[in-house]
Amino acid sequence: MQLRIPLLLAVAASSLGAQAKRPMTWLDVQQIRQVGGAAPSPDGRWVLYTVSFPDWQNARRQSDVFVVSAEQGLSSTRQLTFTKDKNETNPTWSRDGSFFVFASDRDAPAATPNATPNAAPTPGPGAAGGRNQLYLMHPDGGEARRITDARDGVSTFAFSKDGRWLAYRSGRAGEEQLYRLPVAALVSGGGAVVDSLRAEQLTRQPAGVGLWRWAPDSKRIYFVTADTVDLDEKLRREKRFTVSVRNMAVPPSSLWAIDLDPSRVTRLTRDTTFSVASFTISDDGKWVGFRGASANRYERNITEENDYADNWLLEVATGRMERLTNNREVGESAPSFSPDGQWVAFAAPDDLTRYSLNDTRVYLRRVDDRGGQWRKLGTDYDGDVSVDFWAPDSKTIYFNDGVRATNQLLALDVAKGTVRQVTRESASVRVTRDEDSKRVLVTYADPSTPNVLFAVPPLDQIGNRAAWKQLTDANPQVRGFALGEEREIGWRSKDGTHVGGLLVTPVGYQPGTRYPLIVAIHGGPAGADVLSFNPCYGAQVYAGAGYAVLCPNYRGSTNYGQAFKTGIVGNYFDPGYQDIMAGVDSLIAAGVVDADRMGVLGWSAGGHWSNWILTHTDRFKAISTGAGTANWISMFAESDMQRVRQFYLGDKLPYEDFDAYWNQSPLKYIKNAKTPTMIHVVEGDPRVPRPQSEELHMALKRLGVPTEFYVYPGSTHGIPDPRNQLFKSTVEMAWMDYWVRGSGKRFAWRDVLKTVEDEANRAADRRAATSEQR
Repeated sequence: MQLRIPLLLAVAASSLGAQAKRPMTWLDVQQIRQVGGAAPSPDGRWVLYTVSFPDWQNARRQSDVFVVSAEQGLSSTRQLTFTKDKNETNPTWSRDGSFFVFASDRDAPAATPNATPNAAPTPGPGAAGGRNQLYLMHPDGGEARRITDARDGVSTFAFSKDGRWLAYRSGRAGEEQLYRLPVAALVSGGGAVVDSLRAEQLTRQPAGVGLWRWAPDSKRIYFVTADTVDLDEKLRREKRFTVSVRNMAVPPSSLWAIDLDPSRVTRLTRDTTFSVASFTISDDGKWVGFRGASANRYERNITEENDYADNWLLEVATGRMERLTNNREVGESAPSFSPDGQWVAFAAPDDLTRYSLNDTRVYLRRVDDRGGQWRKLGTDYDGDVSVDFWAPDSKTIYFNDGVRATNQLLALDVAKGTVRQVTRESASVRVTRDEDSKRVLVTYADPSTPNVLFAVPPLDQIGNRAAWKQLTDANPQVRGFALGEEREIGWRSKDGTHVGGLLVTPVGYQPGTRYPLIVAIHGGPAGADVLSFNPCYGAQVYAGAGYAVLCPNYRGSTNYGQAFKTGIVGNYFDPGYQDIMAGVDSLIAAGVVDADRMGVLGWSAGGHWSNWILTHTDRFKAISTGAGTANWISMFAESDMQRVRQFYLGDKLPYEDFDAYWNQSPLKYIKNAKTPTMIHVVEGDPRVPRPQSEELHMALKRLGVPTEFYVYPGSTHGIPDPRNQLFKSTVEMAWMDYWVRGSGKRFAWRDVLKTVEDEANRAADRRAATSEQR
């Protein structure tokens, strides 16, 4: 293949050196492109991937497919699809690497009354509007060809391991079935698929097909389906009685298999005390591991069901099942099989007897040792050990984990049970390995580089940065941004505990000058801010506006060891609060920060701590809190997570110990609040529901503390709409400018809209300049 880098990106990259660098804006944040869907070819020589292009004005993103040589890197990049308002996703190579298939809504006109469900396409309309169909394309170019015309669109698809079949799932929600097309017929037609080609329907399950996967020998497909169909429930939905029932009783799901030649469907699990939630298959096809979630309607909470699930093992030849774990309220990862088929492993907390947030370990035993003892591996590592992928010889398990203010790849020796760090980058690194091609890919980001993709030839060279080949450069515009210096820092808390985090200094920072400070508190709390591009809620935009930004990895954060992560259990706020304040004081002592010009912001757990700071100090001039708790007693019942709250707040239910919850609630201390506070929440947030923000806002309003309250449409824990994301960031900075720096206006819609309009105009001017240069 003769490939080339897209002209627009090449011109943009070459012209940046001649342009004066400028600070980042909030619109720049929205315009960052995202790389995803990386798919190496079967021989590992080529990599397909998608680039998602933002359209913040219309609140959507649009993606196209690219291809690049894993050996040649960036110079070989070629864009394969060009759609302005449609999406191409999930590019998947055929088994011989001669073509690939992707999903797209590119030609999806309104369905016609006489359209044939799941037939191969004929020229003209037929697919349902807005639903994905499958398209075939060759990597050396040419037009994509539609190969499905499913009335209800295609949700998932996969080639059989032998390359003979392409299977896909299609149908109305709750009624989706599996279909297959012969690969030979797909590629033999040349310009168009012959009219006589029809997809073969494989399943006719009354409750439809959920998760599904090809067996390694390509002779069968495993799938999950509900045991029964509630016809009354289906009818009431059709009649638009759409009331939602909390913890609604739903039938459990079982694991099934369909053997293809001849066709035969078999139910493999029949125990109705659990519901099959996920499954994996060993490379030799002899074993299936699956997770059985509790069938109890009150233990199948969507966010905590893994805490009420256990692992099972099915021997394919005999149908014999073995329960691998039996631990109520202990979450294990799905079973993982070694490439040689000898071992089965899973990750779970160090203490397998009760719920905890202790560091995870890997538990391993021989797969055929029924009832055998598990070996616990990685016990000497002060961090989370897991199973991301195995070495080909089955002697090493690789996993990604946070190490202080970075993310790294680590290796677990199966024989010795010891852990070693493989990469040592001052960056965020995540490594994956493609199961079929064995190609190793690295997703990398550092303070000056948004996520880029690298290929690594042999696995044993992953620790050698010189061996990496860069494959993507989706955001060359960032080289034209003036960025503040971002570095990892550390300090001592009030009790002597070492605490770490990030400091982003203002663009043009001058030592000896004191700057206004933004303390940006991450969520979780079991998370961490790491060295990456524009971290901490857009720290580089604040740095461009003359602020210093502190991103503290306070007590409760990951990456700093087990004791640090669980150091807030039973005393949720105070250790982290002391950590944050000590970090602020260290910057004041170092002459970086002006103690009279400081603000705090955060979302989720960052909002929790913002609310605690509001009620425990008046040292800050402004606060912006997003999705933060005010009252742990009411929060317990309102949230979609109860067990984790119970763990942090003393391991008792609030009804058993109200004081434990109330004493750790910001609302108890609300009369101390003096700081002007902006509040943000999503209308239907399931994690930290809107009433928490209502309680805080009402109290501040009644107490006469300056406050503004914004409720964003949606039903997610974060703001889903790019326009509202842009608004939130803009108005939040206006709040900080007004109260922290005494500049600008407190808030005016006209000013915010003008700021957005001005940024959009400047972006259009830059695009026009680039077009003229081209």
